[in-house]
Amino acid sequence: MHTNEPTNRLHGVMAEFDSGQALVDAARQTMAQGFTKVEAYSPVPIEELNDVIHQTRTILPKLVLGGGLAGMATGFGLQYWASVIEFPMNIGGRPQASWPTFIIPSYELTILFAALTAAIGMIVLSGLPQPYHPVFNVARFAMASSDKFFLVVESHDPKFDPHATSEFLKTTGAKGVYEVEE
Repeated sequence: MHTNEPTNRLHGVMAEFDSGQALVDAARQTMAQGFTKVEAYSPVPIEELNDVIHQTRTILPKLVLGGGLAGMATGFGLQYWASVIEFPMNIGGRPQASWPTFIIPSYELTILFAALTAAIGMIVLSGLPQPYHPVFNVARFAMASSDKFFLVVESHDPKFDPHATSEFLKTTGAKGVYEVEE
């Protein structure tokens, strides 16, 4: 739980830029320096920025595939259990486990489980809900939703040194460099 008392812990160092291209160039320089825990904030989506900063793959597609397979197994298993084990009825001489009739409900549960896994996985992997974030402690960050662009190097980056990182960000053409306290 967040309190208003200062903790003097550093979340990272933030650099402010006037344009999206300056932010992308700075992010490229920052990643080239070996920083890995970098986040960017922009008032408009910048496709190129995502390719520069977030180069690691997410586990979400694998989770969605697993959810879909679990849904298919659940749908098929439920129908098999109901029509073969618990309530066997011989209708028209067909076999009890008539798998072609199981396809549509299994398909529907595959889609349902995959969609729910995608929605829940996206929320959990994004760390939502997050009612407090340290970047809001910097007064200039209020401009992030209008016309300013920000790059943050987080303190848990293995290469992070507060003074050296601040000096490096100043060389990227930043209009301002600020410490972000927790």
